[in-house]
Amino acid sequence: MKKLSALTFACAIALASAGTALASVRLLETGSTLLYPLMNLWVVAYQRDHHDVQITTQGTGSGTGISQAIAGVAQIGASDAYMSDGQMRVTPMLNIPLAISAQQINYNLPGLNGVHLRLSGPVLAGIYGGRIGYWDDPHIKAMNHGVRLPHQPIVPIHRADGSGDTFIFTQYLSKSTPWWNHGPAYGTTISWPNVSTAVGAMGNPGMVQTCKATPYSLAYIGVSFLTQTNEAHLGYAALQNSAGQFVLPTTTTIGADARALENRTPGDERLSLIFAPGKESYPIINYEYAIIKPHQPDAATAKALRAFLNWAIDARGGQQMRFLDAVHFLPLPANVVRLSRQQINKVH
Repeated sequence: MKKLSALTFACAIALASAGTALASVRLLETGSTLLYPLMNLWVVAYQRDHHDVQITTQGTGSGTGISQAIAGVAQIGASDAYMSDGQMRVTPMLNIPLAISAQQINYNLPGLNGVHLRLSGPVLAGIYGGRIGYWDDPHIKAMNHGVRLPHQPIVPIHRADGSGDTFIFTQYLSKSTPWWNHGPAYGTTISWPNVSTAVGAMGNPGMVQTCKATPYSLAYIGVSFLTQTNEAHLGYAALQNSAGQFVLPTTTTIGADARALENRTPGDERLSLIFAPGKESYPIINYEYAIIKPHQPDAATAKALRAFLNWAIDARGGQQMRFLDAVHFLPLPANVVRLSRQQINKVH
């Protein structure tokens, strides 16, 4: 009986030790609502085989992701935007691409949501800048011959939170429209021009719901929310690219943009993919970034972080198309994977 008790006690100690080992490292990922759906898929799959780490995900907006990574509150700051030179001078961080995404320009135009309207950067700048107020404005009509556009005020919806989606959308406006670049310019937050019909919304989910609920509205929404925008029966535009062509966001056109710029990606990987050259290039695509502190609080956290990020960019891990197809992303090109691995190896 004593031997059995001793054995039971020994087993209990072993089980307690094993329980302590489970989830011995905890990582917090927070930020981009565009990357959030993919990150959730990754974390479930990763933790199935890696019981020693617990990863918590939050969709709080890219601005929050960057600031919480800088503050050390989060180990992974998810962002559609790379950090600016000014931010990097104050707090050097790693900006590590994990995948390639895109952004749609959606609208709720009764009777025309099944039509892919043609829109350009200057026209969108005019709408968000208060210079174009109605759907049947001559600038819009000139691009959409044969479409009966209504004489209704346009309701431009913008993100009310710090957002990488705002960053890439306003980069498109800045790169295509000189007056916008010299005015509001671009960033995760900007001073939006005073437009009486404008509405703010929180996160990509808020953009979808606000556009759905607001007839004659217009919104910029990350492509990972394509299922939601389709369920809301929102229209989406063919955008004018740098070659003057109007293109829809497809695997072909997003891939064409990525191929046009992949060899220009620098060692620190901070690069705009907006308004890339090429007739087929869709003009609003971007790297989805993990913003990471090079120096982590302890060796175990650094090791767990390196392991997860390396898995995320591996063709046998997070870059599998079963993950990326679910959110309409594209995998990183091989040379960008190499650069991302070099940056991940700097985490210590």
